Amino acid sequence: MNDQPLIAAARERFAPWLIEPMLRNRAIYVKVAIAATMINLFALISSLFTMTVYDRVIPNDASSSLVGLTIGLVIVLIFDFVLRLLRVYFVDVAGANIDHDVGDTLFAKLLALRLDKRKGSTGTLTGLMRELETLRDFFASATLSAIIDVPFILITLSVIAALGGILVLPPLLMIPVVVLAGMLTNPALDRLSAKSLGDGLVKQSVLIETIGSLETVKAIGAGPMQRDRWRKALVKHSHSSLGQRLTASIAVTVANSANTIAYCGIIILGVGLLRDHVITTGALLACSILCGRAIAPLAQIATLLSRLSATRIAYRQINTLMETPDEGPAGEGLMPTKIDGRVEMRNVAFRYPGAPENALNGINLSIAPGERVGFLGRVGSGKSTIARLVLGLYEPQEGVVLIDGADVRQYQPHQIRSFIGAAMQDNVLMAGSVRDNICLARDAGDQDEMLRAAEISGTHRFMGQIVNGYDMRLADRGEGLSGGQRQSISIARALVGNPQILLFDEPSSAMDAQTEADLINRLQPEVAGRTVLLITHRTSLLRLVDRVIVLDQGKIVADGPRDAILQRLSGGKAA
Repeated sequence: MNDQPLIAAARERFAPWLIEPMLRNRAIYVKVAIAATMINLFALISSLFTMTVYDRVIPNDASSSLVGLTIGLVIVLIFDFVLRLLRVYFVDVAGANIDHDVGDTLFAKLLALRLDKRKGSTGTLTGLMRELETLRDFFASATLSAIIDVPFILITLSVIAALGGILVLPPLLMIPVVVLAGMLTNPALDRLSAKSLGDGLVKQSVLIETIGSLETVKAIGAGPMQRDRWRKALVKHSHSSLGQRLTASIAVTVANSANTIAYCGIIILGVGLLRDHVITTGALLACSILCGRAIAPLAQIATLLSRLSATRIAYRQINTLMETPDEGPAGEGLMPTKIDGRVEMRNVAFRYPGAPENALNGINLSIAPGERVGFLGRVGSGKSTIARLVLGLYEPQEGVVLIDGADVRQYQPHQIRSFIGAAMQDNVLMAGSVRDNICLARDAGDQDEMLRAAEISGTHRFMGQIVNGYDMRLADRGEGLSGGQRQSISIARALVGNPQILLFDEPSSAMDAQTEADLINRLQPEVAGRTVLLITHRTSLLRLVDRVIVLDQGKIVADGPRDAILQRLSGGKAA
């Protein structure tokens, strides 16, 4: 079966990230629909069995007929049991497929997200990922079965009318009541669902922030402040969730009450019809059984409406994230197999989202292939911002950043970053082994290359003495290692694969003087012939560079040979 025309049509409509996986699983949904149809038809048989027993078997003492009817009913029940299991299985398979596809698409979107367009904290984004469960449960659980059951309300009512005539009136009159209750509560549910989701994301944000920086929270005594924030978030979320649940229960409760009223109405009317010999006892019992079958789908729809509001809000939140622009080019972009390492900035100005002032103003610089440049300046002068722009993590508001004469935005981000070895200031390590953190599943990260990079960075000095060595599992963010050890692993990660451009941002800030001196000695032959951008406050590291650029308030205030610039700085001629 060719899926391309349907998938293309989905792209032209809305939310292709959700519609396309559903279209790919439409064959499974067809099986679910067939199973649900058969289950609904089988449900009519139990009422007809009851009517036949009361009207034919009991008056005529037809035991043999009862045996035959019972055998037939058992066969139907077996088929009904198997079909119900198959329906659950198919629904779960479709749900798992959709969950996998949508989850993978959303995670890929998260990785490709432009940082300047990112909205919300880490906890908020984590909460949005959790909302995938809401979408999956709605589109791939009992929702489809509930929708399929709705048309059978008409069939059930028709059978009641055929058997009991005016006995169809009680369930028929209750249907508008249930539908109206759902329609009236839906607007309030939308508001409460949005509030509940927002409060839940705030609670998630506080939790993730506290867990991610638990050591710092303890060290600086921020526990009471975080606990107060947590309590407030808990109270707000519990109140909004309570309102949402209470409102959602109104339509469900009305549906259940309507079912009881319709059943009682059939019994009351049926007694009069039975006295006048208009219907039989079996017909009355059959109609009372079918009454529940007529109202039950409406109760499911009422429950569905209560979940619809939460699903709609979750969809809007996730779709907003999916519509956020990706980093990199809109098309295929440039994917070079190698680069020379020329870096240029032309009239670059940049301001972080929400910042009152520019981090960079009118930056013009050119770094030749193989040139090693050090960046000096006060805190907040824009040094690290230059590194982020070269990596393409942010886009300048004005000007252009070039690598080998091409705008960084023209390259595929993962491709150009494979040529840049970056050791950033934060030195964040990921959960997993030390080997995983150095090699990052890259093709160039084999055993020998990992050991070479570890020797140069100094990682092997402490990893080689541990029993499980590079297979040692690290906790989140590398907790349990010293700052200097984390820096060593970050430097090794940057060196793996011999990238043409090396970008170091305060690579030795957590190291002692002797460890730093040893690192410099090992790095000097390693950086020869490569383009190096070194950001530091330590002049000792400038042995690795030939040129120094000094920044102040986002502008270049000095640029020249290392020794000449250092002499000017020591003489107080440059700030």
